[in-house]
Amino acid sequence: MRSIREIYKIGKGPSSSHTMGPERAAMLFQQRHPQAENYKVILYGSLSKTGVGHGTDRVLRQVLSPAPTEIIFSQDDLPGFHPNTLDFYAYTQGKEIGFLRVESIGGGDIRIPGASQSKEEEVYIEHSFAEIADFCRWRYITRLSDYVELNEGEEIWDFLAEVWQAMKQAIDDGLKAEGILPGGLNVKRKAKSLYEQESVPNEPALLEFQKIAAYAYAVAEQNADNGTIVTAPTCGACGVLPAVLRYAQETKGFTDQQILRGLATAGLIGNLTKRNASISGAEAGCQAEIGTACSMAAAALAELYQQNINQVEYAAEVAMEHHLGLTCDPICGLVQIPCIERNAVAAMRAMNACNLSYFLTGSRNISYDMVCRAMHETGINLNHRFRETSEGGLAKLYTRRNRDK
Repeated sequence: MRSIREIYKIGKGPSSSHTMGPERAAMLFQQRHPQAENYKVILYGSLSKTGVGHGTDRVLRQVLSPAPTEIIFSQDDLPGFHPNTLDFYAYTQGKEIGFLRVESIGGGDIRIPGASQSKEEEVYIEHSFAEIADFCRWRYITRLSDYVELNEGEEIWDFLAEVWQAMKQAIDDGLKAEGILPGGLNVKRKAKSLYEQESVPNEPALLEFQKIAAYAYAVAEQNADNGTIVTAPTCGACGVLPAVLRYAQETKGFTDQQILRGLATAGLIGNLTKRNASISGAEAGCQAEIGTACSMAAAALAELYQQNINQVEYAAEVAMEHHLGLTCDPICGLVQIPCIERNAVAAMRAMNACNLSYFLTGSRNISYDMVCRAMHETGINLNHRFRETSEGGLAKLYTRRNRDK
């Protein structure tokens, strides 16, 4: 299993699979063929269906400039390949000099079909939560963050400190910003007004929701506005983890060093889900993005509250279990509706999952490994219209003409 550094990527929104991944792929192809006079890129599957809304064509042209780039939104299917697949062509004097097929597999990562992964990329020998728990039990490791440090080395804390700073900055920037998000839906930024709105007196539950939701909205709106965020595990789900960690720090007084331990544990959960299931909305629906983010946040909270490893697992499992079947149907292909709101709802659900883990861990029947497999099976059996193509659900029913009906 690879480093948790692959889960947390600092970059521009709005989509890790539609902008970050294609950006990395284009940079790789350009490096291989710098002498090309012009390029052609063919987008397939979800990249074709929602590429304009997600900014895929924009980022490809930016990376491959100044050479002209032709973007083709193909309607062809590529059986056996990831739904987010791109074909790159390089030309000089009208002759093809290079070709590369790339899959954008989620979280900003890319994969070249047929290319073998380097063994040096593997950081963790254990590939399931059960294996990790057994390893920790036999070596008297009581905290998953210690397990992460054992495998990643002490330098992981400097990396996570940079991640946490970027997350906090995204919240701060989002809380200050006002206006309308780009894309044509006329979605108004709500984080600032939500945060500043006077809360109902003597209603601590409402105040908690208000703060957490405002933080989640702030980051998700930054992402939708092409701002700088951290994938956790994706751009579309980037607001969940920062929101709960910021609220926990402010209300419980956790130090930054303690927050980094929560990030370490959350990253491990994201890693497991990415390896054994998916974090790609195009491949497995929004359950793979928001569901994973909720599990990561719940596990991070359990780590902060010094719950044992079984309780951390239960928190992550509950969070994922109640997102099973969640579709990905972004209106107009934009990471705005229902994506932004889902970040806030999932952040609150992470809090609830952590609370349940404190009381009920001994009664659980479902492991995280099991719910992870169930999520993957559910996702690949979802109709493709409900997996980030904007051809079903809310995206299909919504039109600007009847949006108020």
